[in-house]
Amino acid sequence: MNITVRYFASMRDRMGRTDEALAIGGDTVTVAEVWANVAGGQPMPDSTLIAINMEYTDADAVLKDGDELAFFPPVTGG
Repeated sequence: MNITVRYFASMRDRMGRTDEALAIGGDTVTVAEVWANVAGGQPMPDSTLIAINMEYTDADAVLKDGDELAFFPPVTGG
């Protein structure tokens, strides 16, 4: 399965890259499994926002071939 992973704002700084293309073996993979693969053992921050194909989801969501996965820091405003 091939997916694109994108990192925004401070997540980009944390990961040291803006995006990457991943080829992952197997028929199913969750967001949490992708994070474990790309983060080098760092736990995902509790406040991380996750989107698959521009729709918010959670770390248990299952990805499909061709999906775009995005990680965002929490959004604040005022």
